[in-house]
Amino acid sequence: MASAPQGIGSLPDRILLVDDEQALREPLAAYLGKQGFTVREAESAAKARSMLQDGPADLVLLDIMMPGEDGLSLCRHLVETRSLPVILLTARGEATDRIVGLEIGADDYVVKPFEPRELVARIRSVLRRSARAEAMPAIERDYGFEGWRLDPLKRRLTDPEGAVVAISSAEFRLLKAFLDHPRQVLDRDRLLDMVQGREAHLFDRSVDNAISRLRRKVEPDRTDPQLILTVRGGGYMLAADVTRHDSVSDEG
Repeated sequence: MASAPQGIGSLPDRILLVDDEQALREPLAAYLGKQGFTVREAESAAKARSMLQDGPADLVLLDIMMPGEDGLSLCRHLVETRSLPVILLTARGEATDRIVGLEIGADDYVVKPFEPRELVARIRSVLRRSARAEAMPAIERDYGFEGWRLDPLKRRLTDPEGAVVAISSAEFRLLKAFLDHPRQVLDRDRLLDMVQGREAHLFDRSVDNAISRLRRKVEPDRTDPQLILTVRGGGYMLAADVTRHDSVSDEG
């Protein structure tokens, strides 16, 4: 029998499982423990916040529907204040909560009831992406456009006033594609290739909705976009000059 997988680093990956449903939380924690993860449990968002103050985690499994502060609120807090991967757990059949979760920066989602092996595969996939991001050089070229700034190392977008604007992984990839190709027309097929993973299926087989959501973040008036333009018969274009800055990460 194969031995339990090790963590991405030399120690087991640390998972914080946040779910108010004890009947699901405890057996899932036990299962993940058998898969080689170190798991802590929290029955509420408040408890999760307290536990993260006491010790770090490598990934948060987060139920959306909880009494008190819900999972979306906690997810937004984690995205805005910590560089911490989040996978949402939801029992809802509708896509609304999942889309909102990805909008505010969640890395993935799993719909209850789920196959535990699929959840483990998604956890490892998110952790691998996180590890690759952490392995990037400490010096990275930031993007500047129209007063906005994108730090690709931290995947942090700040508006002209310096406030952090949460973006999903799909939105980050789309925005970075535009910033790498300013004032160039990018067609839908090319942009769709850049929206990899489960996010692509949420956007109705196109990038149009993803573009609409990104416009909500960066356009003063999304009904009259000035930055991300629609090019008739061609696709989309970033109508802005882009500057690049070598900046040393302030990590540590």
